[in-house]
Amino acid sequence: MSKVPRILHLHSTFDAGGKEVRCVRLINHWGKAAEHAIVSGDPERRGAASLLGKAAKVSWPKFPSLTGKPTPGRFKKIAEAMAGYDLICTYNWGAIDAAMAHTLFADMFKLPPLVHHEDGFNEDEAGGLKWRRNFYRRIALGRTAALVVPSHTLEAIALDVWQQPRGRVQRIANGIDTRAFAAPPKRDVLPPLVKHKDEFWIGTLAGLRKVKQLDMLIRAMTYVPPEWQLVIAGEGPERESLLALAESLGVEDRVHLPGFVAEPQKLVGLFDIFALSSQSEQQPISLIEAMAAGLPAVAPRVGDIASMVASDNGPLLFDVGDQETLTKTLDSLARDPAARKRIGQANRDKARTEFDELRMIERYRALYWGLMDRNAFPRSDAAED
Repeated sequence: MSKVPRILHLHSTFDAGGKEVRCVRLINHWGKAAEHAIVSGDPERRGAASLLGKAAKVSWPKFPSLTGKPTPGRFKKIAEAMAGYDLICTYNWGAIDAAMAHTLFADMFKLPPLVHHEDGFNEDEAGGLKWRRNFYRRIALGRTAALVVPSHTLEAIALDVWQQPRGRVQRIANGIDTRAFAAPPKRDVLPPLVKHKDEFWIGTLAGLRKVKQLDMLIRAMTYVPPEWQLVIAGEGPERESLLALAESLGVEDRVHLPGFVAEPQKLVGLFDIFALSSQSEQQPISLIEAMAAGLPAVAPRVGDIASMVASDNGPLLFDVGDQETLTKTLDSLARDPAARKRIGQANRDKARTEFDELRMIERYRALYWGLMDRNAFPRSDAAED
């Protein structure tokens, strides 16, 4: 066993989504305490790499494809490529074949423990889980050391649908540096986009993908007061279609897609309302960030969202796909600054109490280092942000 542990992270892509950003935050926090090898199944999609700190010890090894026919020969190649590490971390359905390879060939290649992470579902399962995938997961996860989920909803699915043993499933709530979102940001943080004093912003942080249903937010802009702007920070394949929709509705001058924002703590505080429209979420980090910034959140009742927000925020939630309620809620909240302030403060208080990242980091540290049988961990001042 090497002096510094080597952890292999297998992602279908490494664009800056919730799980990727969390992975980067953990890597940055641990600094020189571990070496990390990161695999993006799509090598062209590695946007989250820009968030890695200077102290992070990261490599990008060549690796067999994470997708393909489920043949023994292919699984054997994947398993062989996982040898030589102290811990393997796989993420979501896109890396499930690596978990299967580990289950089949762990003994042959003397593979280390594997931790599988499930953070939610894409549009292909947002409307309901597929029985074939459920069956496949039950087999693939057969020898995992732990299955980590962030939400109560996913915890129930892991236990009841995927039939995982209680002792294997660990729910670790997402966390952020809540105080970093408290400082008031500069109005010109996104040049050339500048927030003017007579403007108000509805904002969201989201990958521009169909499952996020961002067209709903654009459609709502035709009803909210004209001094309100919509800012959607993120990248993805739906960018051009969203811009085309805004133009067709005549709100293109009020809809802004500035791209991926590496430091959301410098942006979120400019929002006056945070909005989500997703078909599927579990425990969205962007919502926690908005709460920490003291914002009211208009969001769908999916995953753990209803239990995440403060009770004062409950009336702002809507059923998935309910365009009318989403629009009416945004319009009403836009006209009620006192409600925005009251609900935002309640959300901030709850975020600081329940979702600070130090608790999350400690849970992951205990899990990972415990599985690697490394009781000694460097002092906190040895890790670097």
